[in-house]
Amino acid sequence: MKKDFLKKLGLKAKNNGTSTGLKSSASSKYIESRSPVDGALIGSVSVTTKKEYERVIKTAQKAFTTWRTVPAPKRGEIVRQYGDALRENKEALGRLVSYEMGKSLQEGYGEVQEMIDICDFAVGLSRQLYGLTMHSERPSHRMYEQWHPLGVVGIISAFNFPVAVWAWNSMIAMVCGDVCIWKPSEKTPLCSIACQNIFHKILKANKVPEGVCCIVNGDYMVGQYMTHDQRIPLISATGSSRMGKIVGATVAARLGRSLLELGGNNAIIITPNANMDIVIPGAVFGAVGTAGQRCTSTRRLIIHESIYDKVKKALVKAYKQIKIGNPLLPTNHVGPLIDKDAVENYLDSINKVKVEGGKFAVTGGVLKGRGLSSGCYVKPCIAEVENKFQIVQHETFAPILYLMKYKNLSEAVAMQNDVPQGLSSAIMTDSIREAELFLSTAGSDCGIANVNIGTSGAEIGGAFGGEKETGGGRESGSDAWKAYMRRQTNTINYSTDLPLAQGIKFDF
Repeated sequence: MKKDFLKKLGLKAKNNGTSTGLKSSASSKYIESRSPVDGALIGSVSVTTKKEYERVIKTAQKAFTTWRTVPAPKRGEIVRQYGDALRENKEALGRLVSYEMGKSLQEGYGEVQEMIDICDFAVGLSRQLYGLTMHSERPSHRMYEQWHPLGVVGIISAFNFPVAVWAWNSMIAMVCGDVCIWKPSEKTPLCSIACQNIFHKILKANKVPEGVCCIVNGDYMVGQYMTHDQRIPLISATGSSRMGKIVGATVAARLGRSLLELGGNNAIIITPNANMDIVIPGAVFGAVGTAGQRCTSTRRLIIHESIYDKVKKALVKAYKQIKIGNPLLPTNHVGPLIDKDAVENYLDSINKVKVEGGKFAVTGGVLKGRGLSSGCYVKPCIAEVENKFQIVQHETFAPILYLMKYKNLSEAVAMQNDVPQGLSSAIMTDSIREAELFLSTAGSDCGIANVNIGTSGAEIGGAFGGEKETGGGRESGSDAWKAYMRRQTNTINYSTDLPLAQGIKFDF
């Protein structure tokens, strides 16, 4: 396989995993990046030492004192240039995402496109960081609010979206006037180096301090440096609910802020009024896209009993057409899981379904053969279960789809909500009454609720995030920018008197 894209992105056999003016690493430890596509070693990245981390923090703090004074539209101009650079490197970076993470090539390109889109959004936002004006109860007084940057924002991202989630956070934070320190997943470190290589060219050309955007690579210990660090007022963390609980508690203990994007256990309710031409592709893509490794992947189908057999039969037929293999080949729909640990979790979940009494409409298993030598390719499967099964209550980061029946819509909504997570949800129906009930206060309890589209994916214009064990955070569009800023209320007295509260007077 030709890997010209690595050279174009400035990647070498060994890469410095710490960046902000540090030209080399003193670390003796390296993270090896092996592709789940073929098991090959792509390269290695140095692990950030504690001493290097301190230098990164101090460099970022110094950069913040300059960056916060740059007018927001001019900060947006830097982000605009980065978006243009991503357009030029979309093919190479998309290939790297696909090869290092294992998602299909089209999904790799799509992830880079999300970066480009959030850059465009952030550029517009740089002229719209609005505050409110309020009427004062005191004569000749004016009240208003304004928003100021927080300072250093720590971003901890997951392997499944190795570049887009960082961009969702950093592009917004930077137009807000913050500087960013990024700790990427140790499973996809080269993607972070590539993003930084591209961005630092923009910073250098505009004479912007490199400390505006930094990376620190390593395992959970590097993440601990960040979560315990009082110099980082906001930690934005994406990952499992287990990880998020640790991060949230640690940051809260020092009275910092956390923005958490955690697990999902997403369901589609399918009513008798659903259009099957929409149901099947929506459910299949949601369940098997990115090999089931999206936080918004469809985990559960809650199907009305009158159409259950019809939907199951159509799904089984559709699953026979899924092509699994090298994700860089456009003809394949599904690539590998990220690593062999993920494969073991997949197999363990299948076993737990069997132990609890579930049956498989489409059986799973590890795939072997030509082009599947990495040992990370698995077969998407479909299990008939009950929502109360313990395994169904957990997020399985793999292509396992659970089917269950319901009798009426209120029961279906209750089943959908009866899991610890609350990220994405959907209903398939042509009934406006059913759709509106699903979207009502008594309907879905998720941060995302869709009608006649699946659970996976989201447009950057809307705030992305969920409730309950999904963490409650919001990233990307709408007014999610407020998470990266501090609010300040201002009162101006333009009279010659000083009226005091409750009519209190001092005789001086």
